[in-house]
Amino acid sequence: MSERLRFAVVAVLSVVLLASCAAEEAREHPASGVVAGARAAKGESVSSGGMEQLRVMVLEVLPHDPQAFTQGLEVAGGTLYESTGLVGRSSVRAGPTGGHPTVQRALLAPLFGEGITVVGRKLWQLTWRNRIAIERDARTLSEVRRVPYPDEGWGVCHQRSRNRLVTSNGSSRLTYRDPRTLARRGDINVTQGGRPVTKLNELECVGEAVYANVLFTDRIVRIDSATGAVTASIDASGLLRKDERVHGSALNGIAAVPGTDQFLVTGKLWPKTFRVAFVPAGRTGGSEG
Repeated sequence: MSERLRFAVVAVLSVVLLASCAAEEAREHPASGVVAGARAAKGESVSSGGMEQLRVMVLEVLPHDPQAFTQGLEVAGGTLYESTGLVGRSSVRAGPTGGHPTVQRALLAPLFGEGITVVGRKLWQLTWRNRIAIERDARTLSEVRRVPYPDEGWGVCHQRSRNRLVTSNGSSRLTYRDPRTLARRGDINVTQGGRPVTKLNELECVGEAVYANVLFTDRIVRIDSATGAVTASIDASGLLRKDERVHGSALNGIAAVPGTDQFLVTGKLWPKTFRVAFVPAGRTGGSEG
């Protein structure tokens, strides 16, 4: 066999071997290589280590009180609930989605309001460093009682499937609590690629997932509540124009719209609330806010 013929045979065998390896890798890792490229071309999200890359697609723009230092947002029973912070300006309010609050209660100094969640006929409201949580009547927002809360209060949501509260304190830790007493039931550390994700703030429970705003960023993460792993990173940048942002404004409000796959998103001192869907980062279409 001539040198040229031997070279040609080796080249053909090499191509066949590489193709076979690539096919095997695609079967074992369907989000890699050619498969990933095809998914991206179709506008599907490409996971990285099991994490989806998503973005917000604006469906509707709603008004929001630009003086509200938003700390908690939730939709329950057709009512939009919101908690606001800052000493002397903290409140909890309720009303129709997209309308003005019809009920509002102030928190007197030195209380600093934080996250809220509705559990049946009651509403829990956390405070930042006041070491108390307030139970309220969900309809009237009247205060029912105060219970000790030996942690910083940030975000809170009710995970109905497990009948527990999930709370944050600005770290990478989520704490599970009894929905009646707020007693601690356990903790889990939130990680992405094995590294802690800190500054977890306002929370929203949807099934087994927990969505969290990451403070001082335009990012929302979706967390597997069983493992603490971040399963999706959601880009919420560009919702406000530059001239709509003021000192102290920050993304911090996320509420699932029951019966849909949509969410309401707003922030501290934002003049707008956005009804959005979370879509693959490569997808086009939808209005922009």
